Amino acid sequence: MSYRTAHPLRSVTLDDVRGAQKMLSGVARTTALESSRHLSRTVGAPVHLKCENLQRTGSFKLRGAYVRIAGLLPEERAAGVVAASAGNHAQGVALASSLLGVHSTVFMPQGAPLPKISATREYGAEVRLHGQVVDEALAAAEEYAARTGAVFIHPFDHPDIIAGQGTVGLEILEQCPEVGTIVVGMGGGGLAAGIAVAVKSVRPDVRIIGVQAEGAAAYPPSLAAGYPVTVGSPATMADGIRVGTPGPVPFGIVEELVDEVRTVSEDLLSAALLLCLERAKLVVEPAGASPVAALLADPGGFSGPVVSVLSGGNVDPVLLQRVLRHGMAAQGRYLAVRLRLTDRPGALATLLGVLSAADANVLDVSHIRTDPRLGLSEVEVELHLETQGPAHRSEVTAALGESGYVIID
Repeated sequence: MSYRTAHPLRSVTLDDVRGAQKMLSGVARTTALESSRHLSRTVGAPVHLKCENLQRTGSFKLRGAYVRIAGLLPEERAAGVVAASAGNHAQGVALASSLLGVHSTVFMPQGAPLPKISATREYGAEVRLHGQVVDEALAAAEEYAARTGAVFIHPFDHPDIIAGQGTVGLEILEQCPEVGTIVVGMGGGGLAAGIAVAVKSVRPDVRIIGVQAEGAAAYPPSLAAGYPVTVGSPATMADGIRVGTPGPVPFGIVEELVDEVRTVSEDLLSAALLLCLERAKLVVEPAGASPVAALLADPGGFSGPVVSVLSGGNVDPVLLQRVLRHGMAAQGRYLAVRLRLTDRPGALATLLGVLSAADANVLDVSHIRTDPRLGLSEVEVELHLETQGPAHRSEVTAALGESGYVIID
């Protein structure tokens, strides 16, 4: 017996998703489905990118939030709504509430990126900063709901939320009727569950593959156990899918309808984000790049045509800079080295000449002269280099060694 059968939670049906689609007409954009020649060559089948990163508020979250809030009774709307989020759900709730004339309060952790805090306020929410992590903000939001009577809007664990997210699946069927596989990132499971309901009801032959970050993968052990289990201290750069426990409502649907859940490494997430930026000219956040990371991890493991759902594009510029460098390093295109030189005129120029001869592009140079480990006539130099791939990176390292330079670990 499946978890969904054993726990009679209100199910989500195709009619619910179609009703949500009508409700969202004129509110949520029908986002583009872009073909990717590079990924198509890599996978050996047509690959399309469903660009929810170009949705209003920068992610799919507006869909579910609007459907949930629009379904509230008049007295519930009058009491206002409350949510907790580090970013995407916060912005979705804020805009949906403003469009529906409902007051919204959003609790965000104090360390949330400033652009996301600012955007949430600009969409009309009252933002309250509480705690250092989302779980602490979540507890504060639930306490606020109990104290004030405001309706708590969960990010994924409600049928209306799932129905709203499922409209992405209906759009995919309209835009790519011949789709063979849909790959979608998973945190709590609301988006994957909604897409699975919409697609499997019409095309049960389509494979739905969920993707989680290795450091925040609660679904594989939960599916193995047959019920939601908690992964302690989930850790990943992909904050949009950094969820420790699957929601009971989406879990029952995922267990029944999602064909497979895969995990991807941080290196693959970085490489996928870099690929989306360079090849598709699309800015996505790490969670939004997770389906592309799964394609890179196992290019031959997908039946085409493949639709990869880019769930969001709200990436903090500081994080984007770090992730891009991480992605370049993962592809062998970035090299950071520390060397010690004799502190004399021309020493740095000689070093740069070696790097130039090896075709390494110098991105950044820093001098350290005050470290107590350095001799009186020594200087330490740290260089950040752009290389052409793993083989070229090895060639650059070898050229430095042949010229008498010792790389400091």
